[in-house]
Amino acid sequence: MIERDERVGGILPQQIHDGFGTKVFKEALTGPEYSAIYEARVNERGVETWLKTTVTGLSRDRVLTVRSDRGVQTIKAGAVILAMGCRERTRGAIGTAGTRPAGVYTAGAVQYYMNVSNLAVGRKVVILGSGDIGLIMARRMTLEGAEVACVAEILPQPSGIAGNIVRCLEDFNIPLYLSTTVVEIHGKERVTGVTLAEVGPRMGEKKGTRRFIECDTLLLSVGLIPETELANDLGLLMSPATNGAIVDESFHTSAPGIFSCGNVLQVHDVVDYATLEAEKTGIAAAKWAMTGKLPDSKINITAGAGLRYVLPATISGEDAIDFTTRPWEEEHDKSIVFKSGGEVLRRLKMPHMEPAGMIRVRVGKGRFRHVANNEITVEVED
Repeated sequence: MIERDERVGGILPQQIHDGFGTKVFKEALTGPEYSAIYEARVNERGVETWLKTTVTGLSRDRVLTVRSDRGVQTIKAGAVILAMGCRERTRGAIGTAGTRPAGVYTAGAVQYYMNVSNLAVGRKVVILGSGDIGLIMARRMTLEGAEVACVAEILPQPSGIAGNIVRCLEDFNIPLYLSTTVVEIHGKERVTGVTLAEVGPRMGEKKGTRRFIECDTLLLSVGLIPETELANDLGLLMSPATNGAIVDESFHTSAPGIFSCGNVLQVHDVVDYATLEAEKTGIAAAKWAMTGKLPDSKINITAGAGLRYVLPATISGEDAIDFTTRPWEEEHDKSIVFKSGGEVLRRLKMPHMEPAGMIRVRVGKGRFRHVANNEITVEVED
């Protein structure tokens, strides 16, 4: 296992709130607790872990070039799993106007400073974007004594899950302004405030809606970018909807022996689902490394009306499959329907769906064994 950080666990060690493990362990754990369980399992099995090591190259015949304080090395692998996660969008990625003072941070960076380094970052805060980490940090900074003036979200609906809106904003009386964004940052040495403005359906600024909010800190929670540089260099088939690789039911990419899972494949809002996905990927990668064979995934899965994407993109039709998807908009009392050639193969009632929440539905073994033209469309219906 190759990790460029000085510790394993990704972002989990800095997420000291609870709520992790409710699906896998049936109890609410903090991020460090959840991460420690899997770190212990890895160590028990004698898996070699290379920390502070970066993969700088990966070929289609699975030769990795890695760089660390040991120098540059190459590794020939039977199978490779890409699990690099995501990075946060920065101010430069969203092109916010204004000066360039200190006090502008991504939410994840502030989470690290506060929870790991025990540093305070500001006294009066505005948060741009209602992603889950931003919402969690609104609560965290309030508990640490800072004043969170507001959370501004450019979309007409929150980007984080409904539970975090309640627990992190409503319970602390923090206002959420939808269809609103930061149009200018003020300050010379340090942030002194931001200008907010409402936006229309096409994201253009509405005239006459500007207002100044005094603050000394701006937190950005404006989306995640999958770390797909290696995948792009390999020329893997990529999904424009997820910005991750296109995979089959074994999480096998378009390159033989290369697999992908976790946030580099699709952004997860529940870590337990990323864990279950990773476990299946590990089993499939081990099978490939030992035999060079996997189930023949010849049935194509396409996202239809109401859904942004569906994973996996191809299946064999023989095994039980956990499909993951997200709707384009919030829906109530609808169904997710699997169709082929006009025939309904499976209908699953969904009391509530929202874009911020990944949907995970299981279809039993053999349900798609005989499919017309090897094509299945998945869509939302009444």
